[in-house]
Amino acid sequence: MALFSQSTVGKGSDSFTDFCCSPCQEHKIDQWAEFYCDNCLKFYCAKCINLHGQLFGKHVTYGRGDTSKWPVCKEVEDFIQKCDLHKDKRLEMFCNDHSQLCCTNCAFVNHRQCAKVVLISESVKGPLPDLQQLSRKIQTVLVELKKLQNYWDTNMQSLQISYKKQLHEIGQTRQKINTILDEIEKTTLKELEDKMTSLKASVNTNVDNCSKLQNELTRLRDTIHDIVDKGKAELSFIASKKCLQKINQSETYLIENLVQVESSLTFQVDSDFQQHLSNLSGLGRIVVCTQAVPLPGAANKVLAVQGKSEYNVSIPSDAKKRFIIRAICVLLNDQILVADHDNKRVKLLDHQYQVVEHCDLNACPMDMCLITPSEVAVVVVGYKTHGAQFVSINDGRLVKGRKLQFIHPCHGIANNQQILYLTSGTALYKYSMSGDLLNKLYEDTSNDFTVNMCAVSPSGDKIFVTNFAHDKVITLARDGTVICTFTDPDLVRPHGIHVTAQGQVLVCGQFSSIILQLDGEGKKKLATLATRSDGLHYPLSVCYNRSSSSIIVGQANRADILVFKVK
Repeated sequence: MALFSQSTVGKGSDSFTDFCCSPCQEHKIDQWAEFYCDNCLKFYCAKCINLHGQLFGKHVTYGRGDTSKWPVCKEVEDFIQKCDLHKDKRLEMFCNDHSQLCCTNCAFVNHRQCAKVVLISESVKGPLPDLQQLSRKIQTVLVELKKLQNYWDTNMQSLQISYKKQLHEIGQTRQKINTILDEIEKTTLKELEDKMTSLKASVNTNVDNCSKLQNELTRLRDTIHDIVDKGKAELSFIASKKCLQKINQSETYLIENLVQVESSLTFQVDSDFQQHLSNLSGLGRIVVCTQAVPLPGAANKVLAVQGKSEYNVSIPSDAKKRFIIRAICVLLNDQILVADHDNKRVKLLDHQYQVVEHCDLNACPMDMCLITPSEVAVVVVGYKTHGAQFVSINDGRLVKGRKLQFIHPCHGIANNQQILYLTSGTALYKYSMSGDLLNKLYEDTSNDFTVNMCAVSPSGDKIFVTNFAHDKVITLARDGTVICTFTDPDLVRPHGIHVTAQGQVLVCGQFSSIILQLDGEGKKKLATLATRSDGLHYPLSVCYNRSSSSIIVGQANRADILVFKVK
């Protein structure tokens, strides 16, 4: 029998395993086979087939054009039949309970309790599986895996770039700290010099005073010796008065300096400063920043609705019986928050979409966005109230946190890379997470609701805004430049807009009761996901839950949210 050759020949996206000529292989010559003899069960090259034909003219042979009639080589059979878990075992059984192939070890260890473990030979019934279709499917998956591998390769390059950038930032930070310490040292040295100068001046003054008094007293003493016994009454009188005056002055000076104060300088270390430095574990924190970056083409993958469910989100304590679900967010562990406008509440839903907790607000919620997997920012509107209330989930409880106040109305909010985007109805603003206005990105004052709600692409390079007044979806660049404008006869009064982690754009047509999927650029409609015939009634908010593969829709004047299962 011919031996398997490891050589392979590519033909487009296909490849086939080759065989060696059996007679040549017996002479230790590797020569590809061109024919297979069904009688001899051997392979022959173009040269050996001539001799074979002379000896066995009646044997049936198959050339390259009939490789489907060639046998499966032993190496291929071994590869297919090898157990993935137990490499030295062959797959001999099939567990119908788990739809798994098994070797004898697998069957004994993992499938002893299974009722339907049979031999593979007993499972081979009916038509053969379509291996060509499976091969095409494998090829499709291989293409997607290659795209993913290319993404990870690119990610590794960007990771290395960010690493080098942060090394530079750390070095720069150290230099800044060194500069600060140098300035602190200069200030301390200047203080030392100033105090030394002041003390030296004081001591020099005292020295000068002593010298002056000594000189004056010495001169008076010497002068007295010159006029004593001279009989000069007037001179003696004047001299005596001057001497007494100078003696009194000197004695007073001595009394004032009876206690000598010796001045010196000491440096008292700022222990708090040293302690603070010693308590620091580093120059700062190294934070791993993650960002959802969809694979190429993912933003244009069309969602297909496969089913619908309805869930009531009212609770007995709701004061208002008119429900306007203005916003929906998916939190950690797939818990869901809905914003109930008229009842001034956000409500927490469990996996079965049942209300398990709520949090009352001081004004009506208009929109909300994720800040962290367990925290949202809710924009509220009321009498002289324009702000954002941060709400987090802690041990199953909703806890209100900090607030931000704004000078303009707040209709919509989105977060991307710790930057807040807020709409006022006529303008789109960009804020820091602390509430500092960075800039006004876009404005349209032709109507009151031209910049209604907003959403940001995963990479942050596109901002989508619904123009409620003019039935448009506007795509903006990071700097607020208009990239494109989308309109469609089916999209009447667009309100809520949402971008999935893959970059898919979903928008609600409130008055036309429709949910559309746009392409990742916001230029064209890819699909109509739901309409009034599916039970939609003035949809206001839409959110995609990736883990459950579902679209959640909030409506006006309805206590029910709609959950569409999608693929």
